[in-house]
Amino acid sequence: MAKSAVRDLTQGNPMKLILGFMLPQLFGLLFQQFYNMVDTIIVGQFRGITDLAGVGSTGSVNFLVMGFVIGVCAGFAIPVAQKFGSKDFDELKKYVGNTIWISVVFAAVLTTVTCLLCTDILQWMNTPENVFKPARDYIFVIFLGIPVTFLYNILSGFIRSLGDSRTPVIFLVISSLLNVALDIFMIVFLQMGVSGAGWATVISQLFSGILCLIFIIKRFDLLHISKDDLKFRPYYIGRLCSIGLPMGLQYSITAIGTILLQTAVNELGSISIAAVTAGNKVGQFMCCPFDAMGSTIATYGGQNVGAGKLDRLKRGLFDCIVLGIIWSVAALVIAYFLGGNLASMFINTNDPETAANAEEILQLAHRFLICNALFYIPLAFVNIVRFMIQGMGSSQIALYAGVFELAARGVVAICFVPIFGYNAVCFANPAAWVLADLFLIPAFFACFKAVKRKINQ
Repeated sequence: MAKSAVRDLTQGNPMKLILGFMLPQLFGLLFQQFYNMVDTIIVGQFRGITDLAGVGSTGSVNFLVMGFVIGVCAGFAIPVAQKFGSKDFDELKKYVGNTIWISVVFAAVLTTVTCLLCTDILQWMNTPENVFKPARDYIFVIFLGIPVTFLYNILSGFIRSLGDSRTPVIFLVISSLLNVALDIFMIVFLQMGVSGAGWATVISQLFSGILCLIFIIKRFDLLHISKDDLKFRPYYIGRLCSIGLPMGLQYSITAIGTILLQTAVNELGSISIAAVTAGNKVGQFMCCPFDAMGSTIATYGGQNVGAGKLDRLKRGLFDCIVLGIIWSVAALVIAYFLGGNLASMFINTNDPETAANAEEILQLAHRFLICNALFYIPLAFVNIVRFMIQGMGSSQIALYAGVFELAARGVVAICFVPIFGYNAVCFANPAAWVLADLFLIPAFFACFKAVKRKINQ
């Protein structure tokens, strides 16, 4: 195993370690959002507002399913990080082996269920008739690619658990460039419509997953498992599920709230759908640093809990929060002055169908961005504190934060959007973030005391 490939986060200055681990992940997340944005940009520019709204209307259900996959995979990687921190490499390999079995089962079940229920899900969400077909064409392909999503996220999670946050990013950049080329080829030249955008995403992610596998085989001896490591062991399966499932369900519960909100937005018509789609795409790009901070602090927390170095947890948490506040202020400035221009990337003003409503769509998208950016500091706390709790091994506790987010978005969607319309939509996410923080902050201190008692026993 190459020594340069791993990074021990249990020694050294926490701020330097967090920055060094986070920046490559941030770069990767930006590229991941970039190729997700490319789908939407090309669809908006070459297919028009109807197909754009169709892709956008699937955003919440996409997050429901793919968020679960990403959360589960991140949870499966936490015991690996903890065993790496404690230098218990035999146990580490057994967790890796059992993760393979459980991931195959999860991927098969999820793919089958979502593909069979794809049409029903869109109907339950009151997807407008004029955007229903492109919505189904796109999301069905994404659901078919669930095993590919598992492949990349499991393997990249293992690599990051051992302290290497750079290599998965390199592979993601390569796949992002491939995705751009495939988008143009399939949508513009092959005229495959929105399904072409879906296939471009799936194929490019498969490529990045294969690259991760090759890298592990060639460079990470620590992740090479034997037949004995692959033996089905109920204890390890139970431990993986106890961490992975709550993390996956946390994303899904949060996504249920976004589905309720998307259902309410669908009732407002295609202009509002297009505006929220454009605003969300820009917002997701701007929120990448928060996602990188969360992923970083989970690995940092996992390794240090495994090593029994609890004194480093609060220091690392504080340093990460400082970074979150700094970016929150910068993001607000960007959203205020450039939000409308960034949203315009998704709108083709040369399309007659779009041109008549382009100005209104951009104004609404800009309003959505600013209202969200005003509350990015609470969002920073949500990501950082929740992932620290998960890294400490208490993902069941962090799950409840998703329930609070669901409650907030649900109340806004059901009670306030019918009365206040689009303005209520703009404040749904901020309400969710604030309510989640009211639970997460005291929960961290309770979890810290519990871990401390366990280690001191």
